[in-house]
Amino acid sequence: MSQRQFATDVVKTLRDAGFKAYWAGGCVRDDLLGRTPKDFDVATDAPPDEIRRVFGRKRTLAIGAAFGVITVLGTKRQGQIEVATFRQDATYSDGRHPDSVKFSTPEEDAQRRDFTINGLFYDPVDQQVIDFVGGQADLQAKIVRAIGDADARINEDKLRMLRAVRFAATYAFELEAETLAALARHAEELSVVSAERITEEMRRMLRHAYRARAVRLLRESKLLAVVLPRFAERIDGDEAVWDRTIAILDALQDDATFTSALAVL
Repeated sequence: MSQRQFATDVVKTLRDAGFKAYWAGGCVRDDLLGRTPKDFDVATDAPPDEIRRVFGRKRTLAIGAAFGVITVLGTKRQGQIEVATFRQDATYSDGRHPDSVKFSTPEEDAQRRDFTINGLFYDPVDQQVIDFVGGQADLQAKIVRAIGDADARINEDKLRMLRAVRFAATYAFELEAETLAALARHAEELSVVSAERITEEMRRMLRHAYRARAVRLLRESKLLAVVLPRFAERIDGDEAVWDRTIAILDALQDDATFTSALAVL
């Protein structure tokens, strides 16, 4: 059994137990784009204790239970599925994680997510998309747009700024104007995020064939001066160096390493 089928069976099991359950987030986005999801997440109205009761304690891990997340274990081939209870997040004092969560409805859960293309649910049983945020339209228009107020979404989690750039670059989407403007307004606040998390986002951008597009968007959003300050200083007022750098990035092979792309910069 594949992970896709396993994720479908997790939804069916929860529904048979009397709960709502859908695929959620990135797996829905990728599936609608015709891409193979790297993993599957499930959202449900079952609270964590009920999720563990339904699947059994030997088949579940409660590592994320404080945030309503239970990991359901499958075989080696099936992998594991994160099952999260629909929730609302409280304030984000550290600019990365909610101080607390309150279990809620699918509509409220969708509103707490970062971008409309990541705020979709999918019912694999009835084969129906559940869209409370306009994500389907933005997928079709190839737009990365913050859900609701862009400043609020960034204030909740500063790493979302780099994620916005990564999604726009690697999916060849456009950054919606207000979302881009919010990135520029908050760019300097990225410094509260750990170097490890920033590096991982940069790694995913620079290893991708559209790495030059990512660097262009980093400059446009004013994030370049935060993540690569020396490079940003070097190109300030020197468009010839900028153009040459972008040309070299474009000339790298699609599977070039993070190290080689970083060396160019």
